[in-house]
Amino acid sequence: MRHYFVTYILVIMVSVFNVVAYADTEAVDLLKKMDELYRSDSSISTIKMHIVTPDWNRTLELQSWTAGMDDTFIRILSPKKDRGVATLKKGREMWNYFPKINKVIKVPPSMMMGSWMGSDFTNDDLVREVSLVKEYHVEKKQTETHYQLTLTPKKDTVTVWARIEIIVEKASLLPVEQSYFNEKGEKVRSMHFSDVRDFSGKNLPAKMSMVPFNKQGHKTEIEYIELEFDSKIKNNVFTLRNLQKRVQ
Repeated sequence: MRHYFVTYILVIMVSVFNVVAYADTEAVDLLKKMDELYRSDSSISTIKMHIVTPDWNRTLELQSWTAGMDDTFIRILSPKKDRGVATLKKGREMWNYFPKINKVIKVPPSMMMGSWMGSDFTNDDLVREVSLVKEYHVEKKQTETHYQLTLTPKKDTVTVWARIEIIVEKASLLPVEQSYFNEKGEKVRSMHFSDVRDFSGKNLPAKMSMVPFNKQGHKTEIEYIELEFDSKIKNNVFTLRNLQKRVQ
């Protein structure tokens, strides 16, 4: 009798383990989709960034090139005073170029969470240095209409976020909101996704609005005007020489 009881318990434990493992795999797969949402083997995009503060507003137009999750190149097209300012990320290294002073400045890891061009997006947000799948543990919960992914940093992950939560619509498998929490459990900022459009055959939110809760009256909105996937990109795009290229 005891033998059958032990066997029964073991079967239950194995079944529970398999269910949990399956759930974890589903969560990782969904997070991977979020990680790669605006990227592919390559992408070329034109983006507008609208920065709002209590004292001033401004709009930047950018062009961006990406290759996988590792390489990103961003160049500002307008306004005229910022035209030619560029950012290059290769692997885990990042540089900014400022044409007015004709100087390249390497961005140290400690500055990856710093503001990019005075916006509410960080350097890391723009160039995606951190892969969420590689750097975070993920758990998934669900309601009738949405999934909630809860991300916690892995042991060796360097980040200021104690937790990230992503709300994903079940029907479309597209993100609705992404929130960032500090070590006190306080929501520090939240990004909202809207205006789903077709880009190269993929339906994606064209707008992302970042709202920081520690800076009243601040908001930054990114809008994808054009976004092409898997276009051929020249080998010299992701280079320091291209970073310093003068734009007429």
